[in-house]
Amino acid sequence: MDRRSFMAKASVGGAAAAAATTLAAPALAQSMPRITWRLASSFPKSTPSLWNAGETLCNFVSEATDGQFTIQPFAPGELVGGLQVHDAVSEGTVEIAHTVGYYFWGKDPTFALGSAVPFALNARGMNAFMYYGGGNEMYNEFLSQFNLYGLPGGNTGAQMGGWFRKEINTVDDLKGLKFRVGGFAGRVLEELGVVPQQLAGGDVYAALERGTIDATEFTNPYDDEKLGFVKVAPYYYAPGVWEGGPMVHFFLNKQKHEELPPVYQAVLRGASAMANGSMLADYDWRNPPALLELVAQGAQLRYFSKEVMDAMFDAANKVYAEIGATNPAFANMWGAIKDFRTKHYTWSQVTEYNYDTYMMIKQNEGAL
Repeated sequence: MDRRSFMAKASVGGAAAAAATTLAAPALAQSMPRITWRLASSFPKSTPSLWNAGETLCNFVSEATDGQFTIQPFAPGELVGGLQVHDAVSEGTVEIAHTVGYYFWGKDPTFALGSAVPFALNARGMNAFMYYGGGNEMYNEFLSQFNLYGLPGGNTGAQMGGWFRKEINTVDDLKGLKFRVGGFAGRVLEELGVVPQQLAGGDVYAALERGTIDATEFTNPYDDEKLGFVKVAPYYYAPGVWEGGPMVHFFLNKQKHEELPPVYQAVLRGASAMANGSMLADYDWRNPPALLELVAQGAQLRYFSKEVMDAMFDAANKVYAEIGATNPAFANMWGAIKDFRTKHYTWSQVTEYNYDTYMMIKQNEGAL
């Protein structure tokens, strides 16, 4: 090849490469425009494991898009109240919320099925159902009527049953009990004579101290330790059967989500999955030392008896049947959860249960 022919071909190649670069830059800019969103959280910064998952999503989105797509998190009250995030996102005044579906069960009980209802799935089961069992699709079909789109955004794992001023030994001990218990679980416990109380977190300690309420549930030892309930209600019960695997969600304005470039939608899916896994790991790391500290402070661990739990189980099934009879969306999703619940706990008995039980025996023998 002579020099003139080589230079001509090189020039053509160089021009083509330059043209490709020129074409790629605008295309990239079009697919990654500059977008700024706001996130309204239902969780105060004083509950860091909950709050931090929202920050995890925001940081992931910014880093993955080189700062082109940013989301700024706001604590309850900074934009809207913690229980007003649903309406704010639905109406489009805020683009995204970090919250729990059962907060809004009063609008429709189906909201609770995407988070937790009594005697449903544990955290692993809930993740399996939502990601691979069609749960996300069913939940988003339901959410679309509220102009919402949901992405899993965390799980606390099975919660504690709560703090009680007196022991709960029989079903009769529940009758007339003024119990600060959230949302859907309160509806179920009403069947057993419990009087559910709705109180803001900051008011609970004083109400327990004065005897205005008899008991409260919150979350897990890590959060509970900060609130000081052990000083006024020493009986710390487990398990929280109403929240065996409560899933937290990111609720996005459906229209604004659909307007995002596909690459940003994909980034949000990845970011939410990161937040979802990190919250459970965070609680699993922080709860053990917090529980030991609470016991050192005088917490008396108690466990609900089988009699009490059976009564709660029967009450829950009664409520599910009543709601499902008039609410097709609830009946459809609850039916799918029940079907998978049978499979999940059949499988769990084979390996997880036996492995964990053996390890707990060795723990109690002081062998670990």
